[in-house]
Amino acid sequence: MSTREQHSRARRLLAAAAAALTVSAGLAPHQAAAADGDKVLTVAVAQSVDSLSPFLAQRLLSTSIHRLMYEYLTNYDPGDAHAVPALATGWKSSPDKLTWTYTIRSDSKWSDGQRVTAQDAAWTFQKIMTDEGAATANGSFVGNFREVSAPSPTELVIRLKKPQATMTALDVPIVPKHVWEKVGDFSKFNNDNDFPVVGNGPFILTDYKPDSYVRLKANKDFWRGAPKFDELVFRYYKDQDAAVAALRKGEVSFVAGSPSLTPAQADSLKGEKNIHVNDAPGRRFYALATNPGARAANGQKFGDGHPTLLDERVRHALFRAVDRETVIDRVFQGHAVRGEGYIPPRFSSYFWKPADGQELSYDPAEAARLLDQAGYKKNGDGKRLGKDGKPITYRVLCHATDPNDKAIGQYLEEWWGELGIGVTLDCLDNVTDPWLAGTYDLAFDGWSVNPDPDFVLSIHTCAALPATPKDTGATDNFICDKRYDELYARQLAEYDPAERADIVKQMQSRLYDLGYMNVMAYPNAVEAYRTDHIKSITTMPEKAGNIYGQDGYWSWWSATPADSDASSGGSGSAGVVIGVVAGAALLVAAGVFFALRRRATAEDRE
Repeated sequence: MSTREQHSRARRLLAAAAAALTVSAGLAPHQAAAADGDKVLTVAVAQSVDSLSPFLAQRLLSTSIHRLMYEYLTNYDPGDAHAVPALATGWKSSPDKLTWTYTIRSDSKWSDGQRVTAQDAAWTFQKIMTDEGAATANGSFVGNFREVSAPSPTELVIRLKKPQATMTALDVPIVPKHVWEKVGDFSKFNNDNDFPVVGNGPFILTDYKPDSYVRLKANKDFWRGAPKFDELVFRYYKDQDAAVAALRKGEVSFVAGSPSLTPAQADSLKGEKNIHVNDAPGRRFYALATNPGARAANGQKFGDGHPTLLDERVRHALFRAVDRETVIDRVFQGHAVRGEGYIPPRFSSYFWKPADGQELSYDPAEAARLLDQAGYKKNGDGKRLGKDGKPITYRVLCHATDPNDKAIGQYLEEWWGELGIGVTLDCLDNVTDPWLAGTYDLAFDGWSVNPDPDFVLSIHTCAALPATPKDTGATDNFICDKRYDELYARQLAEYDPAERADIVKQMQSRLYDLGYMNVMAYPNAVEAYRTDHIKSITTMPEKAGNIYGQDGYWSWWSATPADSDASSGGSGSAGVVIGVVAGAALLVAAGVFFALRRRATAEDRE
């Protein structure tokens, strides 16, 4: 659930971490080892943590870390993304699909030594069902739950109000009840005060410094088998060129980019000794989101979005004045596919394209006609005027760490300037505050999409709006549309895969016609790592897969140190593994990579 891919709907961090040891920058180029001989895998990331609480976090980095810290009921197979056992070893439903019973494994324990039981899972879901603060990140998964119980330590029972198609894809981290039941206000608790953090995933969180690093150690008792690296460190780089330089020096083992490497960065690394560049289709979309007029579930409006954007003709005009081919060719330089619907083509069952006559293709003349029709004509200076007689200028929220935002922003200034509309780029290190406050007109946006797309569909429902302007909802950009909500409810209750996919495509069509989300591209996952640090690592999916930001923990759990004799394959992992022999990339399990497409923005959901 990712994603997101990238911007946060969760509350901002309210407390800084305790003082911590800084990550060593002196790793030798040919070994990623700590002073005590432990094998350390350091990953350079362009995103900071929004919260270490799995009840609040929504950024891709944060949710990826939670996949390492906590088990979910199920996981996604790295080969083809079908549901596989995780904390639950099996599951079954009643004939009417209203009761689901999960068998909880008996060989998992929390890092403080206590056994993991079905009661932990029941308590986690119950808390999200009954506490608005705890429902911030994952409330959409339990909105249809009637009752959750744990009749025994190994049996979890979930009763539904109506059928729900996502019951084998509940992307909710299960937390230890005996630790979390002591928490008071879930809306303010960021899980960043006491280390190590109690978990049961393949890694244990041991240290954290905001906007600097996250440190985890291998869980030697993990039921699937211990990771092969002793430590995993995510180190934050605001300057991505500095991150690439650190990879060259051997100070980091892997660089993910922002969230992908730029074409120039990737090209500069190709052919470098001991460095492999992975360029594969990604699971995110890159979009321009429109503020439709921020409002809360109680009907109270807030923020200061531009009133002209409430007119669908204006939104369509802005669509028509964006040249996606230029975005693909000049910004992503071919490392992306032209945007269409909301879900990337990697998920072929749900991928949608606008029908003939529906597409809002690049047509500046039509864009100008729509603006004229809406009553926003040019004055003598060539400026479009609003109803107040003032020139129309849109504030576009931009991630300061994302070069794609800045590059496309310059094109918007040109394209929309020709229409007579001004553009002000607001490039910030942290876009959370203005986004939550609704104090923007448009914003570069994007999310990572899971094999089951329910979550990224849910963030545009009316139920995702904040309860009041002071609260934090799960909404992406305050969209609330009755027809879209009706379709969302239908797909959630539909078990037939083909029927459900058809409804999901109707939802994308509706979202497209509303003009609130202009999906410009599906960027590739372009990333790089040192082959003298990492011998092999699992990609997802099996063919042409990504490493960073997976739907699971496969990459970091399976990664093998370059000087290790450990097997490159992990127990229970069916994914393709990139192996490196004599410094040259060897693709194992018949997975030859090809450049296609991927998405970007500096803060996305898993």
